Amino acid sequence: MTLHQKSKVSEAAATWNSRFASEDYIFGKEPNRWLSQQSSLLPKSGTALCIADGEGRNSVWLAGTGLHVDAFDVSTIAVEKACRLAAEKNVKVNCFISDCDSFDWKDCAYDAVVAIFIQFADPAERERIFSNMVRALKPGGLIFIQGYTPKQLEFGTGGAAEVSHLYTKELLRTAFSGLEICALDEYEDELSEGKRHLGRSALIGLVARKSTP
Repeated sequence: MTLHQKSKVSEAAATWNSRFASEDYIFGKEPNRWLSQQSSLLPKSGTALCIADGEGRNSVWLAGTGLHVDAFDVSTIAVEKACRLAAEKNVKVNCFISDCDSFDWKDCAYDAVVAIFIQFADPAERERIFSNMVRALKPGGLIFIQGYTPKQLEFGTGGAAEVSHLYTKELLRTAFSGLEICALDEYEDELSEGKRHLGRSALIGLVARKSTP
């Protein structure tokens, strides 16, 4: 990692530590609604990875379904809160403090890879993350992604302020062209996820499967 990259990671960690410093869970303790609605597609057993999972709401929920879950976030405070939430819900999540580039991505390790609102990533970082997600997925495994579309800039109810960080159907189809697209939907919904995602929102959800040999 270059000195510039280390500086960016340190800056990101400081920013997110400041945001997560509240005693409250700033995105709430319940899983992302879209993700929970995909429960019928989730494997009944196996392994899952939650990327940049913050305070743990999604990884803890996934662990409650019976999956063995790894999760990471760049914020030490968020990871501490995730561990507390797992203990509160009486489930086990393997929590790691890491940025997306430094995480120990293993080939063909997970039955499900989950990325919910990771739109801190600029296009170059996003390309690396998406590539690593596919690499980490087992054959037959599923990727789950939810994000905001560019229309979200009109609502201003959460998410990135830069249009280049937001998702379109075309962007996701291109990024995951080597996978089978099981679902790809743009829609609007009223979010109520803590204090940070609150109100009418422009959303997109992708489920994609890695082919088996």
